[in-house]
Amino acid sequence: MRRILYLEPVGGIAGDMFLAAGIDLGVSPDAIAQALSGLNVPGWKLAVSRAVRHAISGTHLDVVLDAKEAHPHRAYADIRQLIEAAPTLPERAKARALAVFRAIGEAEAKVHGVSIDAIHFHEVGAVDSIVDICGGAVVLELLGDPEVHAAPPPLGSGTIRVAHGQMPIPVPATLELLRDVPVRFEGVGELTTPTGAALLKVLTKIGHPPDFIVEKVGYGVGTKDFRDRPNVLRASLGRVETQATEGLWVVEANLDDATPQLLAHLVERLLEVGAKDAWVAPVVMKKGRPAHLLGALVEGGLREAVVDVLLRESTSLGVRYHRVERHALERDFVEVDTPWGKVRVKRGLRDGRVLNAHPEFDDCVRLARAAGVPVKQVMAAAMAALTPTPAAPG
Repeated sequence: MRRILYLEPVGGIAGDMFLAAGIDLGVSPDAIAQALSGLNVPGWKLAVSRAVRHAISGTHLDVVLDAKEAHPHRAYADIRQLIEAAPTLPERAKARALAVFRAIGEAEAKVHGVSIDAIHFHEVGAVDSIVDICGGAVVLELLGDPEVHAAPPPLGSGTIRVAHGQMPIPVPATLELLRDVPVRFEGVGELTTPTGAALLKVLTKIGHPPDFIVEKVGYGVGTKDFRDRPNVLRASLGRVETQATEGLWVVEANLDDATPQLLAHLVERLLEVGAKDAWVAPVVMKKGRPAHLLGALVEGGLREAVVDVLLRESTSLGVRYHRVERHALERDFVEVDTPWGKVRVKRGLRDGRVLNAHPEFDDCVRLARAAGVPVKQVMAAAMAALTPTPAAPG
């Protein structure tokens, strides 16, 4: 069964809110703490409580430290070593946590104009952030490794004081992390933190979720109480509806800069990944630009594979898809004799009556080449063999 986790950062997202939302969905705080117990970091514990923001009740979480760290900044290599050496962390959780830290490191390196090895994490390198990020990866394991989707996060506005001094909101690392994904420039204060942004970028698909049946809803409550919105992260956990993976879909894109060779290759690739049919049609786009419509007919379970081919291998910046219904004739194959050999003929039937028939073209080509005759002659002979000659009257 395909499981879905859909995150809605109503009041933004931070690492502790992600953990809290998981706990509100039913994940055991003790199970999270046990998985993180192998991290070689100073003493900490999870403090879980109930909280209300704008009349919405949920789970609030604090990572409480035994003592304040004297030097909370760590290099990326140090954090990688901590995670890789933790014996209690599941391997998939390790990989996800490392990917989140690497994304933050690359964003910081880009902002500061240095290599990732020269980056020293400040706020994100502190114990509470390490627990938040590794804990987020553990939450996904404890939820059964669902496919995670998220709504575009609100980024906030204003300024904030960090280790580097006064910074605009969103801070540069947050904005760098969320390049190339949908975001919302709204709200006052820091709504989406660098940790929250990295969790979204690495662990989720930001955009519209698939149709799914919601089974549980959890709320992770943030520390601040905003005037214009509830500071909560809503998490909906469920399963994909049966009809979402069944039925037929048309996936298509308009291309005004693709060569004929690329179009032919794309049709072949779409068929290779399982499309029932693929086609190219001429269209005229805005400002009179000539273009091509590339389309494919695909079963629901293969839709994402077709979308992936179109996005990776075409020149399109996006695709669209919609569900379609089809009435198809029953089909079978019969084999007929021709002067040059046997040819398979595909028949379309309705209520037992043959309404259409077509010789298999590859069979006809093979026999025509071997005999040195035109393909159309073999095709005509196959159709004549399929259709009995009517008896003479009398």
